[in-house]
Amino acid sequence: MSIGRRHFLSMIPAAAVLGFVSPAATAGAYEDFFLAVAIDDARSVKSLIARGLDPNIIEPERGDTGLILALREDAMRVFDVLLEAPNIDLEAKTRNGDNALMIACFKKNKRAVDALLAKGAEVNRPGWTPLHYAAAIGHNEIVQVLLDKSAYIDAESPNKTTPLMMAARGGHILTVKLLLDEGADATLRNDLGMNAIDFAARNDHRDIADGLTSRLRKAGKL
Repeated sequence: MSIGRRHFLSMIPAAAVLGFVSPAATAGAYEDFFLAVAIDDARSVKSLIARGLDPNIIEPERGDTGLILALREDAMRVFDVLLEAPNIDLEAKTRNGDNALMIACFKKNKRAVDALLAKGAEVNRPGWTPLHYAAAIGHNEIVQVLLDKSAYIDAESPNKTTPLMMAARGGHILTVKLLLDEGADATLRNDLGMNAIDFAARNDHRDIADGLTSRLRKAGKL
């Protein structure tokens, strides 16, 4: 993501009108905040918050908070500052529904995942979940951490796609095995009638499709 000063200046009036900026923040502070986040300038972010800037302000393009943008940009010094900011909203969502924990999972950022969970981030939520994202990119350590925090293993997306289906779609055979060993239900189907076997086969992951088929047959479920 490339962020320029002119780009943020062009968005300031809209942001102010929509109430994304706290009364203590000027247009310049809003612009400086997101620029500082993008370049991992923790000192500036800390200074702006100390001067009264709301750490939960939102940039209008995607609806990112500073915390979410820091994760997208791998700005971990800023992430650490924002995580400790007063009243930081860990559950704030972007326009497409992603939150900080979901982005941390998708970015394979286990340190951030651990920090967010320690701070109280929610593991389970309606629709797409952090476990979907961790399974989709095949990061078994993060998958296990989420399961250990009681993530619902058969969580359903809006069209009833499960984490197991996402792992099969991505060809992540070890993640598929982990989820199965932890109790994932390979017989479930989404709204399109597809199960994990179908996801694997459609994406040319024959080893996974064959393994799932064999496992279900042995269990008498196919």
